[in-house]
Amino acid sequence: MTEALPARPTGLLPRVAWTREPAPGWTVPALPAAPARGAHRGRRRRWSAGLAGLLAVLCAVGVTGGADAPVPAPAAVVAPAADPCGPTWVRAWQASVQPGGAELSGATLRMVVHPQVTGDEVRVRLSNRFGAGPLVIGNVAAGRSDGSAGVLPGSTRDVPFGGARGVTIPPGGEVTSDPVPLDVTAGRPVAVSLHVVGAPGVVATHPVALQTSYVVPGRDVTAAPTVAALAEETGSWFVLTGLDVWTARPVSAVVAVGDSITDGVGAPVGAEQRWPDALAGRLSGAGGSTEMAVLNAGLAGNRLLAPDPAADVDSPLARFADDVAAAAGVTDVVLNIGTNDLAAGRSAAEVIAGLQAFADRARAAGKRVLLSTITPSTTGPHGTRAAIAAREEINEWVRTEGLAHADGIVDFAAAVADPADPRRLAPTYDAGDGLHLSAAGYRAMAAALDPALLSGSPCRADRTSAVVAAG
Repeated sequence: MTEALPARPTGLLPRVAWTREPAPGWTVPALPAAPARGAHRGRRRRWSAGLAGLLAVLCAVGVTGGADAPVPAPAAVVAPAADPCGPTWVRAWQASVQPGGAELSGATLRMVVHPQVTGDEVRVRLSNRFGAGPLVIGNVAAGRSDGSAGVLPGSTRDVPFGGARGVTIPPGGEVTSDPVPLDVTAGRPVAVSLHVVGAPGVVATHPVALQTSYVVPGRDVTAAPTVAALAEETGSWFVLTGLDVWTARPVSAVVAVGDSITDGVGAPVGAEQRWPDALAGRLSGAGGSTEMAVLNAGLAGNRLLAPDPAADVDSPLARFADDVAAAAGVTDVVLNIGTNDLAAGRSAAEVIAGLQAFADRARAAGKRVLLSTITPSTTGPHGTRAAIAAREEINEWVRTEGLAHADGIVDFAAAVADPADPRRLAPTYDAGDGLHLSAAGYRAMAAALDPALLSGSPCRADRTSAVVAAG
C-alpha cells in the first residue's frame, strides 16, 4: 500500500492545521493562521471601498472651488459585516475511533465514506490519537468513489498538508488537510486514499464501518483509478476520522452519540441504513430549514459511564471534545446509550446521573441536546430481570424528568417495542439477536424523532431540498 517519497529535510514538519494537540513531549512549531477562504476577496472589497471614499473627498474639493475651501474629513471606511448565511465549512462525515491493532506500514488505504453535505471543496482529518509513535503519511488523494474500489474518472485530487505532500502526525495528534477543490454531493460516496509510510502498532480505528473499504499492502497506489485487483477488503475505517465540505450556505449538523445500536449493527453492509442514515434521509427530504447533516458518533460496545476494559472504547463524555465540540457546524446532539452499562450491572441511578452529566456538558458547550429511551431487550445480560427493571426505571425518568436536563426527548423504546411484550423488540424490528435492530427497526427509530426538536438550518429556510439522502 510503495513508491519511494522524496526526502524531506529532517527535523521539520509541514505546516498543517492541528486539530488535536500532540502527546506531551512533542513540540509543534507555531504557525501563522492561513487566511480564511475568501479573505483575499474581502481585502479587495475593502481596498475598493477605501478608494471610493478618497475619490469622493477629491470631488468635494473640486466642487467647492479651490485650495482655500475647507476639506471635509474623509468618512470612515467600515468593512461589511460577515454574512452569517455565507459560504462556510461543515463537518460532512466523521467516524468515532478506538485503539486498533493493524499492520499498516507501507500500505495504501482507500477509505470509502458518504458525506452528508453538498459542496465544492473538501478537507480531510487524519488521526494518530492512540499511537505510541509517529504516524507518517505520504501521498493522500480524494475523489468521487464509484461505489467500489474505484474512483470516477477525472475526479481524483491530491490532498496536501500545509502545502506539502504528506505529513507526520505525532503521538496523540490529529491534523486537517489544506482545502482541495472537489465537487461532492450529499449521500454520494467519496474515496480518500492515503499511503501509510510508517505506522505505530496501534492506530485510530472504527471497527464496524458497515462499509467496504480497501487496503493494498506494500504499495503506493493512491492515484490508481481502481485498486480492485490489488486490494484486500476491510469492514473498518483506519486513520481517517473526518471530512469537511465547503458549502455555499451553512447547514447545521446533529451528532448521534451512542453504542452499537447507533453504529448500526444489524443493518446490511454498504446500504447506509443505520438510524442516523434514516434520519438524514428524513431531514434532507424535508428540505428548507429542516435540513441538517447527521453525523454518526456510535461505537460498538460503548458504555455511558466507563470504558469497556475489553473493547477499550472511550465513554461519550471522554470523546465529547473530539466527536462533538471539534466538528464544524454541529449545533445538536442526540444521546442513545445505556444498554451496555445495564448489562455490566450498573444501576438505574448511576445511568441517570450519567445522562444528566452528558446533557449538562453538551448544553454548557452551547449544543441543543436530546435524550432518548433505551431500546428493549430480553437477551443475555441485557435481558436479566435486574437489567429490565433498571431500563424501565431509566426510561420512565427520561419521559417524565428528562426535559429538566435536555432540550427534548425521543422515545426510541416505545417506537420499536413489541406491543404484546414491551420488554422485547417487535419481531419485524429485531435483527435476530434480540438486541440489535433490523433496517426496518432503525427506520422506526428515525421516525420517532420529531424534526421540530432540532435546531435545523435557518440559512436554508428559503431553499427546497437539494440534498440526496445517504445511500
